[in-house]
Order: sequence, then structure tokens, then C-alpha cells
Amino acid sequence: MRRSWLLALALALTGAAAPVAAEQLAAAETEEVRFVDAVPRRPSVAERLGEIRRRIQAALVYPPLARQQSVEGVALVRFEIGHDGEAREVRLFRTSGRPSLDRAATRAVAAAAPLPWVYGRLEVPVRFELEERRGMTAR
Repeated sequence: MRRSWLLALALALTGAAAPVAAEQLAAAETEEVRFVDAVPRRPSVAERLGEIRRRIQAALVYPPLARQQSVEGVALVRFEIGHDGEAREVRLFRTSGRPSLDRAATRAVAAAAPLPWVYGRLEVPVRFELEERRGMTAR
């Protein structure tokens, strides 16, 4: 719309013929609007949550005694992420049933920083699975 207005103004100032101005105005109004966004698109919330889970699992250190005893479980950890990417107010929300796994889960959240920022309180499951057992169940 603005472009067609500017084109009409330019044609009026240059004294161009009216039929040409009407054709050019019609062509300008049907053109597709193009733009380049100066701000890059951020990953979606779902992508950031997936990355948070991945980083926590990557930072997880399986307690040696629990591994030796073939102990598995899932601890649910609650925390918030500061703008600096550090986990804040890390708390165990639901136990895995084993204190050693619970402690390892909360340590993994702290060790996973920097995390992608997400607004609000998160509850993330931290999984303790032995690869040998996972391979046996897949067969």
C-alpha cells in the first residue's frame, strides 16, 4: 500500500500520463510483500525442553554402587532456569526410591548448565537405566 502511494506521488511529480500511473499502481498493489527479519528465530519451547532433558541426561553420573547392584529408577526434579542458564532452586519432586539416585539426579541438573532459558518452574524426569538391561528388553 505504501509503495503504491509513493509510486503515485512520484508519477504525479514527474508529470507522467494518467493511464501509465494506473497500470503501475495496479502492478505495485499485486506484488508480494517481502521482508527480512533482523531477529533470528529462536528454538521453540518444545525444542528447548528437549535440549534441557538431553543435557541433564548427558551430565548424569550413575552412582557406581547403584550400577553394581543393577538399580534403576526415575527421579523427578523441579527447578527454574535463570537468564544465565543456571538451574535455580533445584529440588527433588518425586523420588526414584533410592537416595543415591535422587542425589545424582539433582547434581546432574546443576552440572548440565548452561541450559536454554524457559520461563517458569520445570519438572524434569531424570532416568537411570542400565544399557545392558535395556538391550535385553528390546529383544
